[in-house]
Amino acid sequence: MAIDPLAEIVTLLQPSASFSKLVEYAGRWRINRDVEGKPVFFAVLEGECRVVAAGRPAFVVQAGDFVLSPSASDQVIESIDAPPHGIDMMPTQIGLGRFRVGAANEPVNLRMQVGLCSFASPDAALLVSLLPAMIVARGEPRLAQLLHLVGDETRQSRPGRELVLERLLEVLLIEALRCGTHIVPVPSVARGLSDNRLAAALRAMHARPAYRWTVAELAGEAAMSRSAFFARFSRIVGLSPIEYLLAWRMAVAKRLLRSREVAIEHIAARVGYGSASTFSTAFTRHVGTPPIRYARAAIVG
Repeated sequence: MAIDPLAEIVTLLQPSASFSKLVEYAGRWRINRDVEGKPVFFAVLEGECRVVAAGRPAFVVQAGDFVLSPSASDQVIESIDAPPHGIDMMPTQIGLGRFRVGAANEPVNLRMQVGLCSFASPDAALLVSLLPAMIVARGEPRLAQLLHLVGDETRQSRPGRELVLERLLEVLLIEALRCGTHIVPVPSVARGLSDNRLAAALRAMHARPAYRWTVAELAGEAAMSRSAFFARFSRIVGLSPIEYLLAWRMAVAKRLLRSREVAIEHIAARVGYGSASTFSTAFTRHVGTPPIRYARAAIVG
């Protein structure tokens, strides 16, 4: 069966929705978002605005655009005619799931569906580091439809709400990652998967994490020379091939340890180690705690 690394990473993240709301903006305005590293996403329904984030060039989004920041920190969105300083504002609630920014007597110039989510995975920092810092998808109506479903579900108390939200967000994130443009081309596994040659090597690692891959064998999967593959993989993904393989093996091992359904020796075999002791040594070096202690702490937590 074909393995999809992007789907595996998003599933391991265990996304959940904190909120989703419809926001309308009027006149000249500016919003400073301090989302404490939580993923933020929004779909522009009408109008346009400018997005400013530290270390990234400002850019304009318009109706039909979707923005996803898996690891957003401080972020500013502002009207196109906003002055360089001043007019910082806060949204005011005007109805169930509806907010307004700007003076009440000013005409509305932008409407957006805005959402904030969180990742429940203890490995969220590692997994998010494999994703792009910011993504913009333009003219993708499927994303707007998905975001509408997320917003509707967050405002209801239907049976199975949390499970439905988790699945919707998984689909939303995967859809954005596979069709969006990376505003800042930082190294990430998503960039690696957009490279046909590197994608072959990434899929091979995810399909057979227990196999004792060498750089030469992975280069063969990518139909490249060893040196060219190593340099290209490291530059585009942000980790060397073996570093990435180790990070993925440890993420899989953590998931299995938290499940408490698999013995240590079986986990060791599934992530490429010949014995429980060699796995324990590698896991302790990478994670900072022995696997048995990690599993106990996960159950208690």
